[in-house]
Amino acid sequence: MITMRAAAGSRIVIHGAHVDSAEHRGEVVETRGEDGGPPYLVRFDDGSESLLFPGPDCELEHAHPEPDAP
Repeated sequence: MITMRAAAGSRIVIHGAHVDSAEHRGEVVETRGEDGGPPYLVRFDDGSESLLFPGPDCELEHAHPEPDAP
């Protein structure tokens, strides 16, 4: 079984279950599982927050660290 891994700042997209369903997007605020595993506390773009166990309709966009300034 492959487990999704996230970090604070990662973006999560929940794809709509139906053709006309909107996607939900948010930012992972906190990971509560071991080693970045679920559940995740997610702040959605509409301002709501939820504890999320991602399913097959979720996609994770990892946060990229800022490059060091010269």
